[in-house]
Amino acid sequence: MTLPPTVPAILASLRRRGSKKNRDGMARYAIVAPRVFGVSVGTLRLMAKRIGRHHDLALALWKSGWYEARMLATLVDDPARVTPAQMDRWIKDFDNWAICDTACFHLFDKTPHAWGRITAWSGRPKEFERRAAFALLASVAVHDKGAPDAPFLKSLRLIERAAIDDRNFVKKGVSWALRGIGHRNRALHAAAVNTARKLAASPHASARWIGRDAVGDLMRPLVRTRLK
Repeated sequence: MTLPPTVPAILASLRRRGSKKNRDGMARYAIVAPRVFGVSVGTLRLMAKRIGRHHDLALALWKSGWYEARMLATLVDDPARVTPAQMDRWIKDFDNWAICDTACFHLFDKTPHAWGRITAWSGRPKEFERRAAFALLASVAVHDKGAPDAPFLKSLRLIERAAIDDRNFVKKGVSWALRGIGHRNRALHAAAVNTARKLAASPHASARWIGRDAVGDLMRPLVRTRLK
């Protein structure tokens, strides 16, 4: 097996590829981290493709603390070797929506621990830790084509409970999850629309926003036609 590059070599490559222009662009999209080089996502994906799957390297990259190194870690880690304890450690380091969503969408949702973490994280007090629960739920809704309806129906209660959280990245994550569930099939679409309408009538502003956002998406003719 080809040995992966070392962490110092990867960090040196990231430093060379980074730019102030990219850093400024990231900041405009609320991607802010304490240590960032300014490397594009496209470049990170190409690097990950060359490296391949390497669990131990992913752990070391994450420990480096650099934003791009952590993004790369989510792309090269082996889902089969990821543990719930690792997932719990990593979400404590989430400091922006991009690292949160990338970890959930490209790594965590491919592990057998996803549903347990969705439940465990949905009540977390920190913004990006709670968002991770719903980003992960949305990711599973998109990627796990064979999953039964039951866990998604059960998760609607988590969505209702979190809908009163008015923090920007939480409410957007909750809406993403609700819409993702509604896109799966006709039965889940009906359940998601019912939940969305209930939220749209809520006395809480964040719940109303989520409900209206989800209803607007789920009732689009294109979505309804596809589900038929």
